[in-house]
Order: sequence, then structure tokens, then C-alpha cells
Amino acid sequence: MAQNASMEEFEALLNESFEMDTPEEGSVVKGKVIAIEAGQAIIDVGYKMEGRVDLKEFANPGETPEIAVGDEVEVFLRAAENSRGEAVVSREMARREEAWDRLEKAYADDARVDGAIFGRVKGGFTVDLGGAVAFLPGSQVDVRPVRDAGPLMGLKQPFQILKMDRRRGNIVVSRRAILEESRAEQRAEVISNLEEGQSVDGVVKNITEYGAFVDLGGVDGLLHVTDMAWRRVNHPSEILNIGETVKVQVIKINKDTHRISLGMKQLQEDPWDLVAAKYPLESVHQGRVTNITDYGAFVELEPGVEGLVHVSEMSWTKKNVHPGKIVSTSQEVEVMVLEIDGAKRRVSLGLKQTMRNPWEVFAETHPEGTVVEGEVKNITEFGLFVGLPGDIDGMVHLSDLSWDERGEDAIQNYRKGDIVQAVVSEVDTEKERISLSIKNVGGDKFAEAVGGTKRGSIITVTVTSIEDGGIEVEYEGMKSFIRRSDLSRDRSEQRPERFSVGDHVDVRVTNVDSKTRRLGLSIKAREIAEEKEAVEQYGSSDSGASLGDILGAALKSGDN
Repeated sequence: MAQNASMEEFEALLNESFEMDTPEEGSVVKGKVIAIEAGQAIIDVGYKMEGRVDLKEFANPGETPEIAVGDEVEVFLRAAENSRGEAVVSREMARREEAWDRLEKAYADDARVDGAIFGRVKGGFTVDLGGAVAFLPGSQVDVRPVRDAGPLMGLKQPFQILKMDRRRGNIVVSRRAILEESRAEQRAEVISNLEEGQSVDGVVKNITEYGAFVDLGGVDGLLHVTDMAWRRVNHPSEILNIGETVKVQVIKINKDTHRISLGMKQLQEDPWDLVAAKYPLESVHQGRVTNITDYGAFVELEPGVEGLVHVSEMSWTKKNVHPGKIVSTSQEVEVMVLEIDGAKRRVSLGLKQTMRNPWEVFAETHPEGTVVEGEVKNITEFGLFVGLPGDIDGMVHLSDLSWDERGEDAIQNYRKGDIVQAVVSEVDTEKERISLSIKNVGGDKFAEAVGGTKRGSIITVTVTSIEDGGIEVEYEGMKSFIRRSDLSRDRSEQRPERFSVGDHVDVRVTNVDSKTRRLGLSIKAREIAEEKEAVEQYGSSDSGASLGDILGAALKSGDN
């Protein structure tokens, strides 16, 4: 009877075991650690099945495994039995399946997930999200490029899932999105406590060519280079250092973009408030050249007050040269205030005004008629330019080169570098022009020679040459030519050969031509004039006296 009962119990237990669901391969099952040996945990997953899992699968990246006998764990059943009759299980795969379920829910809810960076790969890092491995692009590590990611490795921190594909096993996360969100909240809070015009302390976080970023306690503001000081600042590093604490004023807050503009010079006294009083027009001051451009040079009169010396106001004589050839950066110069525009904060300065106009000086020291000596600087189609004292030039026009030659011919006698003497003809200080004359050096010989000679005068000349068409004569060093027809009133006596070189002959001046510098002379005109004078004095046309009688009487009277 007892034997029948035990058989019935065995049959019931057997049926019960058949009715129980056997764990399905490829699913996550619960198990219990029953032993730890040889770096492995032996886990009883029930159903008379045991499996082995390496202890490292129970540890997070960079951590030691925390597992003990009696702990209940979830594992992934890969196979119910292997060749040794053991179940093939994996804690890592169980964590991965669990993680994917959790991450998919977080991705759908746009929620943050915790993870730890544990490796570096091409283009970024690998992140353990509690069983699932995700990719963190280098651009998503921080809001600014990270040079050293060492301090972030192994540190548990929140991430935002950007995209995931369970089928391919791909997850992309961002740490930057978390930081930006946190910064945005922090910025909003900080900005809500700031007001335009407020003075605050900040720390210089970064320096660029155009300014510096100042941390105001969770939010950065831009301190532009033009708002650092009233004076010219070439580079922010001249007055700021990274990590330095500075006092700044909030100039502007953009509520939409959360951008903050800061200023340092606004906390200082504006030097322009006193410019008009300190720098009256035509006053002369000492300054320092701070910048040189194609159109002039900027001169600092005091920190925060700069003026422009336009290229046209730099030199009296150097007209078409670059300002850099007249002054140099950091050079101390003396300038005159020409104009002040307080509204535009501009000062016009002059460099040449601190020196006397060289044309005025020349006019004072070299009045018209003064003989000067200089070097031929340039030769043009209309004359010579001669260097004069004061680094200025005077011009000798073609017509002022020679008395005897045409200007076009006379200019061929000169070369650049020749030293010449000239007479100052005119000085125009307004037009900055000086007219010179080379031909007037030593005076005007023609004018001196014929100074008292007028048309109709009788003068004595010396024959210097006999030619077929007449004779060449000389008077006070000036040459003239008497044509054959003017040699006598009597045609038979109009023979040049009747004269000899060296003869002295009385002639009548018929013309004085200052342009050609020639005297018109005639023996014939003299004879006709003498005859007319004799007729008027000793007889008339109706007296009955012959011309011979009249001339005889005139000669006889002359002898007495």
C-alpha cells in the first residue's frame, strides 16, 4: 500500500515538472550565486541547471566586481546545456538586454541616461551605459574642444541619447547637450540678476584678437577690445591675462540670444570730456605715433585721445610719399591741433604746421634778384628744377635759360646733378612756386648795352665781318647785321666790299627788339636823316638852292 503511494507521488512530481515552463534559450533568467571559484561565479538558474560567468562581467568599466555567494542576479541564457552538461549563461548579455530596454524607453522619453567613458576610438570615445556600449563623438564631449579627456575617463555622468538602432547595435550619445542645457539654465538665472549699467566682477576665461570672454559666474560676456580702454589697444593681451579677475560694466544684454556685452573703459573717466579745454585750436603738443596708414598717422596725445595727422599735413615738401617714410611707430612728435570734432571724437592734427613754411623762409632770405646756387634735380620738357635751401625746388623755364639760344636748344646743355647758378625771379608762397632765371645771372647784357639807345639814335659801330648780303657790326659787345640795301642811300655805294673789318661807322638805330635782342641799324637811314636835317636848317625846296649848295654850306658851318 505504501509502495503504491510513493509511486503516485513520484508520478505527480514528474507530471508537475513537465507542466512547468522550461526557460527559453535567448532570454534573460534569474539565478542565484551558489559558489565563486577560479575567477568565475557558479549560478543556479533553476530547473536543475547551473552555469558559469566570469567575475569581470559583474563589474562596471574601471571598477572591481561586487558579487558574493547568495546574491540573486539576472543572466542571459544562451544555451540550456553545453558539452559538459552546464547551462551557457552571460551576465554581460543580460545587462545589455536590460540596458537596451531601459535606453529605448529613455530615448523615447528624451530623458538623460547615466554612463561612464571608458575608451578612446577614432573620432571620439566609448561610453558604458550600464551594459550597452555607446559612441561619444569628439565634438559632443564639451561645449569647447577638449584637449585632455583623462579627467573624464571612468567618471559616472549623465548623457543625452542622440540616436540609436537596436538592430545594428548602434547608440550615439552627447555630453555636450547636457552641459549646454545646464549652462542655458544657469545663464538664464545669472542673466535675470544682471542689469545694463551694472558693475560686476568676472574672470578672464579666454582671449582672442577682437576681445576677451569674461566668466560672470556661469555665464560668459564679451569684452570687446574697443571697450577695454579709452586709448588704442592693439591686442587684448596688452592689458589682460587669462584667469585674471576684472571689474566690468554690463553694457548690453540680449534677452533672446543671452549675449552679454561688457566694458571696462566705461568705469573710467572719459578723457574726451576735457579735450576741448586741454587742446585749443592751433596749440602745439607732444604726442606718440601709435599707428600708420596709407592716408596718415595716428598720434596719441594722452591715453584715450588720439588725433589723425593726414598725409597732406605731414610735410611741406614731401607730397607723394607714404607716411611711414616720414614718421615711425612709437616716435615722439610735435603736432598742432587743427580741428576738434567732439561729436565724432576726432582730432585733426598737423605736423608741418609746427615748422615754418619753407617758401616763406626762402622769400625772406632770398628776395627777387638774389643769385642762388643749386643742383639740377629734374629736367622736363618745359624747363629745369633746381634744388634750393629748405628742401624745396625752383623752376627755370625754357625761356629763362639763355639770351642767345632757343630754350629747346639751351636745355640740351644741362644734365641731372649739374650745379647751376640762377637769379630769383619770383616767389609765390601760396602756390609754393619759385621762378628762377639762369640767363639773368650777371645781368642783361643787351639791356645794359642799349640802355640809353632809342630808335632814331646815331651810334658808332665797328665792322666785324664782310658778307655778300651786308656787313656784321658790333656795338657794346652786341652783334647786329646791316643789310646791303641799308649800306647807302646811293645804290652804287651799296657795296659791302667798300668796308673793311675794324672800320668805325656811324649808323642810325631803326629798331630795338628786346625779344630777339637785336638792333636794327642802317647807314642809309642815317644819310637820309642828315640830308633832311640840312634841308630844314639851310634851305628849302623852293629857295632855288641846289642840294650841293646846301650840303656845302652845312659842311662849311660845321668847320667853323
